[in-house]
Amino acid sequence: MHDALTGLLRQAPVDRETWRSWWDQLGDGRLDQTQAVALLASLTSRIPDHETLRHLLDSLAERRSPLAVSTPWEGTVNVVGTGGGPRTFNISTASAFVAAAAGVKVVKTGSRAYTSSLGSVDLLERLGVRLTSSYAQTEDTLAAYGIAFAGPFVYPVQLTRLARTVAPLSMKPFGRFLNALGPFLAELPVAAQVTGVSAAAPLDTLRALAASHPGRRIWLTANDTGADELLPFATNTVHGPNARDRIIRPGQLAPADGSFGDLRPAADPADAPGHFLSVLAGTAGRVATRTVCLGAAALAVASGTRRDWPSAVALAEHAVRSGAAHDLARRIAEASKTATPSKKPAVAAHA
Repeated sequence: MHDALTGLLRQAPVDRETWRSWWDQLGDGRLDQTQAVALLASLTSRIPDHETLRHLLDSLAERRSPLAVSTPWEGTVNVVGTGGGPRTFNISTASAFVAAAAGVKVVKTGSRAYTSSLGSVDLLERLGVRLTSSYAQTEDTLAAYGIAFAGPFVYPVQLTRLARTVAPLSMKPFGRFLNALGPFLAELPVAAQVTGVSAAAPLDTLRALAASHPGRRIWLTANDTGADELLPFATNTVHGPNARDRIIRPGQLAPADGSFGDLRPAADPADAPGHFLSVLAGTAGRVATRTVCLGAAALAVASGTRRDWPSAVALAEHAVRSGAAHDLARRIAEASKTATPSKKPAVAAHA
């Protein structure tokens, strides 16, 4: 049994050298399905301390090739969530479109569903929006539309090998761990990242990881409902760098009426694209509009596009009312019809 697995089973710290050995043996084919499944099950049943996760992330980061980008993407923000909260439509994906329509440069990362019925990648596929397949394509898409949906190339290839090793078993049973760590796995030269954290994820552990993450400013958002989104009818906390937190109370930036009943997803996944487009058009109800605009405002402030929250909310609301957000989604879907298909992700972060 590998030392990484025995350490996790003993609830002992696992250092970087041990993780390096794990990835070496996985790559060489010396680890069988039984050990791979046992490791994922251990990580999922009890997410380890932040130092073990930091060593895991570092062991993956050092195996990456240098980023194939000439300059960092200044003013660009990544948005991703941990999933696992109350069932809603794809709020963060809608917020990404609204923010981009308002002039914010946004890269969205996500996955197929682990804990929900429809992940962001599932939704985008139904909308006809393709993922980008390289950093160059992502830059070009950002330049053309102000938003890009990054494909699996941003994630460590070792995770694909791990998924193949456990096959034919699905990775879905390990969604709790993959969702929690997923927001820290994507390699993107963005300036900021906004990550929604549900009650199913270990917030304190993720805060420690965010504080030690190099190269980007990370905000973690949480609220008293357990959702991984900012909600106008909840008490929200935006956990920023250096313990600079912000509380957003019900009614502070938007009217506080509403409930999860106003945010429920389409009953039939086949109806999800139409419902999603109605959200972007502002015709899915006032609470849905307020919610996606609050999320879009967070992206505007985190990216530096706006300095204060009230003006950021107003900017997002205008992007919906003017039809810009809805039109943006339709234009990207039309352009995707002639684009080169990208590969489907085996493992990625939830959204």
